[in-house]
Order: sequence, then structure tokens, then C-alpha cells
Amino acid sequence: MAVYLSEQVTLSRGQVSRRRFLQTLAVSGAGVLSFRDMMAVHAEELRKQGRSLILLWMNGGPSQFETFDPKPNHENGGETKAIATSIPGVQIAHDWEQTAKVMQDIALIRSMTNKEGNHQRATYQLHTGYIPSGSVKHPSFGSCVAQQLADANAELPGVISIGRTEGAGFLGVDYEPFVVDNPGQMPQNVRSAKPQDRLERRLGLLERLDSEFARRGAATAVENHRQLYNKAAKLVLSPATKAFDLSTESQATRDQYGNSQFGRGCLLARRLVESGVTFVEVRADGWDTHDDNFSRISNLASQVDPGSAALVADLKARGLLERTVVVWTGEFGRTPQVNARGGRDHFPRAFNCWVAGGGIKGGQVIGSTSDDGNSITDRPVSVADLLQSVSRALHINPAFENISPLGRPLKVVDGGEPIPELFS
Repeated sequence: MAVYLSEQVTLSRGQVSRRRFLQTLAVSGAGVLSFRDMMAVHAEELRKQGRSLILLWMNGGPSQFETFDPKPNHENGGETKAIATSIPGVQIAHDWEQTAKVMQDIALIRSMTNKEGNHQRATYQLHTGYIPSGSVKHPSFGSCVAQQLADANAELPGVISIGRTEGAGFLGVDYEPFVVDNPGQMPQNVRSAKPQDRLERRLGLLERLDSEFARRGAATAVENHRQLYNKAAKLVLSPATKAFDLSTESQATRDQYGNSQFGRGCLLARRLVESGVTFVEVRADGWDTHDDNFSRISNLASQVDPGSAALVADLKARGLLERTVVVWTGEFGRTPQVNARGGRDHFPRAFNCWVAGGGIKGGQVIGSTSDDGNSITDRPVSVADLLQSVSRALHINPAFENISPLGRPLKVVDGGEPIPELFS
């Protein structure tokens, strides 16, 4: 499809001016560029901006009451106390003292709402934007972000997960996450491949075996296999792997993030986006608090609070926050009622999350819930709205369509609208 000259040509959510379009044509040496060519030019411009996304994933569904929407004066509020933050008049739960200090850079959303109350289904939806389907394995949102923003020639993977996560689905091995199990240590899948000469000999043998396998009718499988091993070999032979080595950080910096798996994961996430990685997920397990809710969340917060707060502050101090979006969320919230085991159960109707960076306006609270926490009283925000907003902050096109193996076009984000307050 040809794109002909007009006053405005729309790409993603921005506008390409007539003058800019003419300049592009002049550079190309052609009278008319195809739409695909225009998208390629736009994508290359985005890659040069070096934008990144960090997802801080609270696996299990964090209670909004014990995180960022406390109800200490209500009978269902339990033991949680509220503390002041750097935003005048805004309070959060008492275990989040470090996060309270950086709230001026955070936009807190207290009115997230959804219908999925099953862990697997809600986790899949928050990661992909789609409800699970037996006919297609959707790519994760992070993989779609990397598809539009990551440099294909980079030595580090475009998608890295510190802990397990959703994969690239039908986008294929180019956008599968590289998994780091123990932040602070060089990944086993990097360390074990050296020395270089032994690796190169093994790759040569693998190539000969693959070639024979391909001649016997497995060309597609072999091609995917080759892509995967070529990416792995490129990584393990690269000096860029020093990004995984936290020992080069000062003790003061490591202390700021905290001596925990999650804290080290956040520090590694900062190092990775600083090195050009497009998407990093840091996972904190243990939020499924059906019993002993209050002490368990207090223990979790002692690890997550310093790590996530240090990440925001460190990105800002290094001038990285403007081009890095940070999202803190889980798959749903917890019930206002405390059960007989001192826990809270699944509650997707109203929960909270926060976002920072990428030009998002911090120091504000979006939406509110009723005094008892049972319902949203102002500004409901859907999963699609959240992903649309992140897309806007990253300057990617949420309407970009990938074609599934069944030939169905699927948008990066289906439905929803960006939250205007985040950008006003």
C-alpha cells in the first residue's frame, strides 16, 4: 500500500509533518515510500531514543490495603497503618517508607479493575493484554515492545526476565526472554559456555548436525534452533555480559537497593536498561496471602520497598527515568474482608498499581475506592487502559498488528485508551 503526500501522516500516536515526510522522501531517493518503509523509518527513530520498560511484577496478587490504598479507619483495614508521602495529603501503607520518599516521581493508580480472578488467567492477561485462548499463544507485551524498539544487532537480548515470565508466543525466538535466575551472579547459561575456542568448536559441530537434520525435512525447526543458538553465542562471547556483574557497583549503591533477591534484581534491571536492553521484568513471589496476610506482606515489603524505590531514584539521578517506564503491579488485588485465617482472598474488582518515568507525570493519585474498598468510586482503569498508557509513554504503536499462525491480525493492545491524567 502506497502512502501519498498529505498535510499529515499518522504514525503511532504522534504526527509526522508534511515537511518531515518530504525530508524522508528526499533521503530515500524515491518519489513515494510504502507504508512499511515509513514504519521502518519511524521504528529506527524510536530505537535511537533508547526507550525501555521495566516491569516490577508482584506475583500472586498484592493487597491494595497493605500497599498503596490503606483503609486504617475501616473495620476491614486490619493492622495496617498509613504514613505520609512526598505528595502532600497522600498516604500509603506503613511498610513502604522508601517508596513514600519518591512518590513525587510516581503516578499511583488506585482504581485498577478487571474480571479475572484466577492467577494463571489474570497473569496471562496482565502480561499479554489478552484472555488466554486455546487457539493461540499471544506474545507478551514486553516482547511486543522489544519488537518495535529493540536493536536487532545488539549483543544483549532485548527481553530479559529476572525470574520466570510469559514468553514471546508466536513472535518466535527473537523475542523470547533471556531468564536470569540469580541476579548478582553471572547467568549459568553465560558462564558455562566459555572458553571461547571450545564454544566455537561446539557451534561448528552443531551446524553440521543441523544441516543434516534440515536436509531430512526439518528446515523450519532447524532455522528456529539456529536463531536461538546464534543469539546465545553472540551473548556469551560479548563483553556486554559485564552488565550482569553487580560487583562493580559500590557497596553504598548495593545497600540502597537492599540485600535481597528482588533488590539485586532491581539493580540489575537498571544496569541492563543502561546497557540498551529494551524490556526487563523483575519478579517478586509470595503475594498470594490467603493466610497470615499482614506479617507476610510486611516481610515482602522489607525487600520490595527499598528495591523499587531505589530503582526510581537511581534512574532519575542517572538521567534515565525520562526514557525508562517503570510499572509496579500484580495480577489483581485482595478482598476487603479478612478471612478466618487472617488472610485476604482474590479480588480483581478494585486494586492498585503505580507507574513512573517515560514522561509520565508523577506526584499524583488517579482514581479512588469506597471507604470499605469494595468498589471503585472514581476513574476506573482497565488492563487495556494501562497498556495503552505505557505504549504512549514508550512512543510505540499499540495498534500495530501481528499476524497469528492462524492468519488472524492481533493488535499489540486491543481496546482501551491512554489515561490522559498521566500526561497532562
